[in-house]
Amino acid sequence: MHLSPLAQRLHNLITGTANDPTYWPEASQLSAGLGAAVRTVDGSLISAPYVVDGQRLAVAARELVGYLLDEHRRYEPFSVLAAAGLAGMDAEVSAQFAEKRGPIAVAEMEVVFGWDVELRALLAEAMAKAMRERPDHAAPLPAVIEWLSSQPGYLDFARTALEAAEARVTAIHAGEIPYRAEKAFEDGEKAILGRAVRLALLRDEPWLPELLDRLLRGIAVAPTQAKTLPSQGLLFEIARAVEEHPTPEAISALRAARQATRHAGVPKQLDRMFKRIEAALANRLEVAFRIPDGRLRQAVGEHTAVISTDGKVELSWWHGDKKLKAVPAAVRREHPEEVKRLRELAKQTAQQQATLVRALEAGCAGETAPPYRQLEGHPVTDRLIWEFEVSPGVWRAELGLTVPDVPVRLWHPARASLEEVRAWREVVQGKELRQPYKQAFREVYLLTPAEEETRDHSRRFSDHLLRYGQAKALLTDRGWTGMSLGHWDPAGGSDECTAAKKLPGGLTATWDFHLDEHSYERDGYGITASICVSGDIRFLAGVSPVPLAEVPPLILSEALRDADLAVGVTSTGLDPNGHGDYWQSYGFGDLAESAQVRRDALSRLIGRTTIADRCTMTDRFLVVRGDLRTYKIHLGSANILMEPNDAYLCIVSARDRHAGLFLPFEEDGRLALILSKAFLLANDTAITDPSITRQIRA
Repeated sequence: MHLSPLAQRLHNLITGTANDPTYWPEASQLSAGLGAAVRTVDGSLISAPYVVDGQRLAVAARELVGYLLDEHRRYEPFSVLAAAGLAGMDAEVSAQFAEKRGPIAVAEMEVVFGWDVELRALLAEAMAKAMRERPDHAAPLPAVIEWLSSQPGYLDFARTALEAAEARVTAIHAGEIPYRAEKAFEDGEKAILGRAVRLALLRDEPWLPELLDRLLRGIAVAPTQAKTLPSQGLLFEIARAVEEHPTPEAISALRAARQATRHAGVPKQLDRMFKRIEAALANRLEVAFRIPDGRLRQAVGEHTAVISTDGKVELSWWHGDKKLKAVPAAVRREHPEEVKRLRELAKQTAQQQATLVRALEAGCAGETAPPYRQLEGHPVTDRLIWEFEVSPGVWRAELGLTVPDVPVRLWHPARASLEEVRAWREVVQGKELRQPYKQAFREVYLLTPAEEETRDHSRRFSDHLLRYGQAKALLTDRGWTGMSLGHWDPAGGSDECTAAKKLPGGLTATWDFHLDEHSYERDGYGITASICVSGDIRFLAGVSPVPLAEVPPLILSEALRDADLAVGVTSTGLDPNGHGDYWQSYGFGDLAESAQVRRDALSRLIGRTTIADRCTMTDRFLVVRGDLRTYKIHLGSANILMEPNDAYLCIVSARDRHAGLFLPFEEDGRLALILSKAFLLANDTAITDPSITRQIRA
């Protein structure tokens, strides 16, 4: 069946593809679809100065309805409804939908039938756009979900649809509906329920958590012992919805479903999604701070289980006032299911704590203070430094969150004097306070003279050779997108990319990368990158570059901190077998801000150790005097040079030789590594590893 030119133009207009004025005179006027149209008294559509005859339009609309109702075109239901409104065929189309689609889909159609043609067309256009941009699952864009929430009857429908879905799953588990793997919902219903969940999550509806928890548990496990699911498709559709609009309760419900399922592949897929979901929750601070503190004390037989969250989340077992080393044998024997439940609860609590910490760290650079008061009494807040506005523009820093009736924000060293920063570092070190994230010892990146000269871009972290896969994973975890080098098209592709991160105040940070010409492989499937080269960092407002001097200092500092962390962790300069010239310059060169903070921490720690009299600090090195040689440990890379001839000393591992020494932070492991190497080399005559002694005595 082929459409007439007028019906085809009508279809293009409804689905938002009529962007060429040659389609229809009105197309140039109706850029937003039929929603921009105006109705005359007789029902014809006009857009001055053009008029389309109402009768001709109705004929074309009826033709379009027949075309779209064809079995092969059922993926365009909203286009059908828009055309049906123009053709006066609502009753006929409604009857046909009732015959061919499931009850949840029919219920959604009835809601849309109550809208005028313009609203129907806007929805059809939005869904068609989603199909073009997200062909894998055609989920509507967040703006569409927000728009749907304000349309007549749709919010009530969303709740009714999810309740109907949960009732169906309950009936399947009760044996009232025969179980067929993956057949609990048809494809159209999965998409509809995905929209319903997105809408409820976006609005943070209070009725959703319990309902979603029951629905997810029901679709994650078969009513039999089979390793199948009632609907794997709906499970992943809901997971995608949670990724777009996360809440702590929805994440917990997904984790419960992940534990319940017997399907081998589903947990692996969900685990990959959880990383993105938790990162997204960190950017939705208005709901992220509802995460419970997780503390628990529960009697299990004659023993007590305790989940503590004052530092690292720990599940411990007690008998009276005595803490036991392991789960008591009697508890394992008599309460195995309770032991399993408590272990899972402790694991879930640790994951929730990590998500909360991520959210706190993300919020510290925001222009508007997040709702910190939701965290009153949470143990995480006791180990952080807070600021309270005691008078207009005057802030007082305190350890721990109290809730006075004044504005509150997290303390950041970029807003503090050097004396105040030093004082807080002394407090954290003296109290041996393990902060949830690196706060007192946080790096600050101030604008440099070179950056003032380049004006709108920074080359501070340019020309570094990074391990591509590791750098991509780290930056993605910290909210950067677009990190994609190499390609899988043998005919061509890009060997450069720009990573981007959305920042507070409507800014976006961008960081250029390109492939190292000697560090990629080409085969029949394309190019695989192994090493990438970092480029310039810019800040944009929309698409326009912003001078670095105009970027708020705290926002600038946090973005550059991400770059420093990526270089510090993934640089090939950490590998002596890497690129020679670059390895030499990075491995023993000037210190970046992260290494300067490490230097400050080490200067405080060394004096408290048994090797203090053997150590001195220079601008770039911790110098350790052994009995055989004197060693210079670089404070950035942890690489070692031996005096008197600066011979390189390779030590593969020297971990845990600083046992019992409190470290105020350990973000990338470098602080512990430097200390461990120092302890080892201070007593170099006791080293027995032949791979080390051969180098020292050479």
